[in-house]
Amino acid sequence: MRGSSRSAEHVALFRALEHSRRHDRLFDDELAARMLPPLHRAVVVASRVPAVHRWIVRYIDTHFAGGPRASAVVRTRLIDDRVAEAGAPQLVLLGAGFDNRAHRLAVPVTFEVDHPATQATKRRRAPGGSTVRFVPVDLTRDALAPALLAAGFDAAAPAVVVWEGVTNYLTAEAVDATLRALADLLAAGSTVVFTYVDRAALDGTGGFTGVEEWHAAVRRGGEPWTFGFDPRELPVYLEQRGLGLTEDLSTRDAAARYLEPLGRDEPTAEFYRIAVARA
Repeated sequence: MRGSSRSAEHVALFRALEHSRRHDRLFDDELAARMLPPLHRAVVVASRVPAVHRWIVRYIDTHFAGGPRASAVVRTRLIDDRVAEAGAPQLVLLGAGFDNRAHRLAVPVTFEVDHPATQATKRRRAPGGSTVRFVPVDLTRDALAPALLAAGFDAAAPAVVVWEGVTNYLTAEAVDATLRALADLLAAGSTVVFTYVDRAALDGTGGFTGVEEWHAAVRRGGEPWTFGFDPRELPVYLEQRGLGLTEDLSTRDAAARYLEPLGRDEPTAEFYRIAVARA
């Protein structure tokens, strides 16, 4: 990877557009626009006009099948809620991308773990601060635990780990190694929240709508999906690695929880999922 992740920029755009809503937004993220290149920033500025915002959202949802925009914002809200409920003194953003939870949520210290290229771009665009510790790690080849410990992570204290929008870009070996490392490192009672793509969406057996279009879009950006879980196998898979599954739902399920009560009918993916596990 030579530059920042394109998918990370897209998620930052979706979060910035959500923040620009005048009413019924799911979360605040005033720094999201700062994560974006100039053209995308201009889109966000224009979206502050309600009619323009509606047009931009309709355009994205029509031209990018599968519901990536709304899926991103509902998973963001769900994960925010799980981090707040965990109440841990340490937050680890694993594959942080342009995540601004270090500034949005009240956690004493946040460790932002990411590929050095994406992290370098983020550090140019966003503030650090005394509560943010940057940990450059390439999960496909670097050991996670030593890097976190060297950055000051306290293995004796509870933590909440957010691994959002990452597993589907890794190998099975990298996902396995990362989850085993977390299970060995984290104190009892810690929480791991991660997203994944249903394996049946990757092999074509699931009959899901929008999969091919969404996957084609990320493939064109040089970041094809490479890994998925079978939701039926996930509880045993995690148990074998020292973690216990407590929640597993699709972004469509999350939309029913967060968007429908607001009267927002927006496309989300049944094949994109959020799981919560305890150490």
